[in-house]
Formats: sequence, C-alpha cells, structure tokens
Amino acid sequence: DEWVLSAACQQNRQWQDAGLPPIPVAVNLSVLHFQRTGFVEQVAEVLAQTGLAADFLDIELTESLLMRDIEAALLLMQRLKVLGVHLSIDDFGTGYSSLNYLKRLSLDRLKVDASFVRAITADPDAAAITEAIINLGHHLHLKVIAEGVETVEQLELLQRQGCYEMQGYFFSRPLPAAQFAELLRHPKGEWLKMDQC
Repeated sequence: DEWVLSAACQQNRQWQDAGLPPIPVAVNLSVLHFQRTGFVEQVAEVLAQTGLAADFLDIELTESLLMRDIEAALLLMQRLKVLGVHLSIDDFGTGYSSLNYLKRLSLDRLKVDASFVRAITADPDAAAITEAIINLGHHLHLKVIAEGVETVEQLELLQRQGCYEMQGYFFSRPLPAAQFAELLRHPKGEWLKMDQC
C-alpha cells in the first residue's frame, strides 16, 4: 500500500512535469493501511516528497472499510481533507452502509460500481439504481464517477442520467505509464476534455 501510494503520486508528478494535462490519480486503500497509526502523516510525507499537490490525489475508500469503525473513519477523513486530498467511496451501492452516515462523511465523489453499469442498458432495475445514485450524489454536492464503462450505449445513457465522469475500457484498457502519457498527449476523441478518464 505504501509503495502504491508513493509510486502513484510520483508518476502523476512526472506527467505534470512533462507538461501533460494535470489529472487526479486515485489510489485504493486497504483496511489495514487506512487504520495504520500515522497514516495521515504518511500521506502528507508522500505529497511533500513527490511535490504533488494534494488536489491531484484521490483516496478511494470502500463502504466496508468505513463501516468497520465509522467514528474513527470520520476523524481520519477530516484530517485528510485538511491536507486537501480528495476522498471517494468506491463501489457505492454494493455495501451495507447507512445513508445517514453519507451526509457526515467528508467525501468528494461517489463511484457507481461496475456491476450496475454493466447492466444499465439491459436491466431497468440497474438503470434505476444507477440513476438514483447519480441523483443522490448531485443532491449531496458530490461528483459521481461511473466505473466499468465499456460501450457507447452505456456512456450515452449515463450522460442522459447526469453522470459526466466515467472510467472503463471504453476509454482505455490499463496501460503502462509511458503509454498512458502518450494517451494524455493525444487523446482519442474529446473524452479527456469531458473529464471522462
């Protein structure tokens, strides 16, 4: 976890130093890493060492991680927000968290799980759940990111539902850093300008 956090921040700073469009990098955290003593200080140290502005780091947390000890999670999240780091709930809608806690969390984004996105064009229930998550996020003044977008039909339906940030194979398969840098230099179509990365 520590290596991934450091490597992601370092790579993002290298892309920015090369003059590529600045984009946030998202890092998934394990429960153990998040609960480790000194975690917030470690994040601050990585940002200082790499020179990456906190605004370009998005830490992704799962619902199950937050629900293990909600009060401790809230305190850690508040301290991360003071640093300027962005926070997202990954795989939203697949866990068991109370919506009551959602308003107390210092979040910037909700991420709609790929299991809903995969089914939105064929399953009206999946489409309804996805739209409800998007609307909930907007009403709470959160950005919403749809995971697992693979087809133009999914993209267009999500846009009609009001989701404008997406990730998935429709845009690109996972790439080594050098190839991703090339994609930032020469994006296919206009998707990069639409914040869909």
